[in-house]
Amino acid sequence: MEKMANVYFYGKHYLVPADLTIMNAMEYAGYQLVRGCGCRHGFCGACATVYRKMGDTKLNACLACQTQVEDGMYVAILPFFPASKRKYDVNEIKPTEQIMMQLYPEIYACIGCNACTKSCARELNVMQYIAYAQRNELEKCALESFDCVGCGICVSRCPAGISHNLVGLLARRLTGKYLHPESEHTKKRAADIDEGKYDDLIEQIMGKPLDELKELYNTREIEK
Repeated sequence: MEKMANVYFYGKHYLVPADLTIMNAMEYAGYQLVRGCGCRHGFCGACATVYRKMGDTKLNACLACQTQVEDGMYVAILPFFPASKRKYDVNEIKPTEQIMMQLYPEIYACIGCNACTKSCARELNVMQYIAYAQRNELEKCALESFDCVGCGICVSRCPAGISHNLVGLLARRLTGKYLHPESEHTKKRAADIDEGKYDDLIEQIMGKPLDELKELYNTREIEK
């Protein structure tokens, strides 16, 4: 007999197969997910989720597409959290010492509670990349925040109201445009793709089963 788990979605009890992810369990329970779901593989950050377990007061954070249900879970998906997003044109701003102060001055109100890092679904050192942003070390901030998927859970837990994911995004944009040298071989490869030189190869890859694609990705040669 299939093992089942008692879970609560938005306060309502369901009995679901214990080997499902939270996202799949919600669909099993009858929810039609039209928001709060995207790539389903942990890259888009659309399925930010908070949950508690029965008898435990700790609030946990995760991505619903990547986390298996557990018996006694109380779950709520946060399809959007209203981070304070500033408007700018990356072609008009520059990586000056004042740029973070001008666009995201709240980073200097950080109290060092580390709630952002503790809540990160990707286990990033969020407080560290905010510290880099405070010191205008944009390249370090960009590297430390590189794997951020923008789910916004860190923002929801911050008492200083910092939009951590957007600070990291700004650092990556400025680093990519102004601080890192332009990659000539990447420009050439993009031009080759536009000219159709890889159309046959792309068709072959698209026809491969998922397991083979994963193997190709995991064993790919990574340039230094």
